[in-house]
Order: sequence, then structure tokens, then C-alpha cells
Amino acid sequence: MALKSQAKLWDVVVVGAGFAGIYLLHRMRQIGLKCTVLEAGHGLGGTWYWNQYPGARCDVQSLEYSYSFSDSLEQDWVWTERYAGQPEILAYANHVADRFDLRKDIQFDTKVVRLDYDEQGSGWTVTTDKTIQLVTKFVIMAVGCLSTPNIPKIHGLKDFEGEWYHTGLWPHHDVDFTDKHVGVIGTGSSAVQAIPVIARQAKHLTVFQRTANYSIPAWNGPLDTDTVKQWKKNNKVLRDTARRSNSGILEMDSDRSGAELSASEQIKQIF
Repeated sequence: MALKSQAKLWDVVVVGAGFAGIYLLHRMRQIGLKCTVLEAGHGLGGTWYWNQYPGARCDVQSLEYSYSFSDSLEQDWVWTERYAGQPEILAYANHVADRFDLRKDIQFDTKVVRLDYDEQGSGWTVTTDKTIQLVTKFVIMAVGCLSTPNIPKIHGLKDFEGEWYHTGLWPHHDVDFTDKHVGVIGTGSSAVQAIPVIARQAKHLTVFQRTANYSIPAWNGPLDTDTVKQWKKNNKVLRDTARRSNSGILEMDSDRSGAELSASEQIKQIF
């Protein structure tokens, strides 16, 4: 493939500026590689940039849902909740980008439209929706496993005269449901989080469910000082234990399946 004259050479091109993408940029710099990140959105954060629906939050405890590559970062950053909400997680991602000066190598509002591999040159040509091409030895896809929203083909949706939203394409401004009749389609994890928040504001809420979802109480709340102190004091040991665990997450790790536990033990695990 003939390259455009404005093509730029890189060692690594990363697609996606979510948690994986911005860490990859930091890591590539550490090992001396010239790297850039291409991000379709106007800001970084990946899931936490796009999914700004009411009630969005992580289902892994904040102290674990964070980077472990920098001890000073772990010691300095203070999470406010056991399970952080979307605004706090996005603030954390932006803090990391600023702390390690990552923004200068992230190209926002840039969508990759084509990848071509040159077998003779053993490299890639990355074509974007901008006027430039990038030539690189390696391309790393960091777009996540659920990066393409699924808009159901509901008859009449295009003719619907009211407002409709998708949790994965939520507008980056507040949506006012006051005095409105709202319908939520689906009861997956996004709906489980959004339904109680929307219900507090809407005049009436109807939930359309195909299959009942399984969920357990989160028992979310402010992080107590002692828990945070113990984590920061023992974070290296805790991180190492998590890496060697079955799940990679301390609170979810177990050597036994639920079927092996007695009824009382199962209840204890949940609560």
C-alpha cells in the first residue's frame, strides 16, 4: 500500500484511551518506545468516559480497581466510596494522565478506520478518519470487549417522538426525568444501577424485563479511615496476593465453588 507523505512513524500505536490504553502508553515510554494512543472520544477514560448514565459505578472495590504500577500514586490518591461512582473513576483516570504527562501522546476525536499489514516491512499502516496515516511496528487494540453499543431493532423506535437514550451512549450532560413517564428496557448491570436513581426522579417508571438478573447487595458506603490506612500500609502484599489469586480480585477470590459451600456459608459469603 502506498503511504501518504504525511504518514508518521511510531514504535507502537495503541487504539483506545481507557484504563488499559493509558497504562500501555506509560509502560511503552518506560521501556523506551515511541508510542501514541488513538481515541475516538473527546476525552480519556474508556468505559468511564462513555458510560455516564445515572448510577454508573464499578462493581469491584475502589481500592482494587486502581493502578498498581506506582506506589506513590496509590499512597496519594484517596477514594471516597467502597465502590466508586463513574465521576470519581473518571476523575482518577484524568489524574493519572496528568500526573504522568500522558495527554501529549493521546490523539482524541480520532477513529481508526483501517489497518493494513506490510509483510515485507513487518509493520502496520493505521488509517484514521483524519488526514494522516500512522506507520508503526506494533498495534495494540485496547478498545475493550463491549465497546460497540447494541441498539435493539425495536419497531417504531425511529418514529418515537419522545426522548430515548442508550446507557452506552449517554449524553455528557444531566438528563432531567422530572414529571416524566420512563421505560427502561432490560435488567442487566447498567439497568440495575440506573433504575433506582431514575425512579427517584421520574413521575413513573416501568421496567421491561425478559430474564431476571442475579444480583447481591453491594453494601456500598464511604470508605472508613482504618480500611484505607491498612490498604496503603500493606498494598504491596495485597497486590501480590491478588495477582496470585484465581480471580485477580481479593474480594472475589475463593478456592471453592458456591456448590461446595453449605447454605450458611453461602449467606456469609454474600453478606
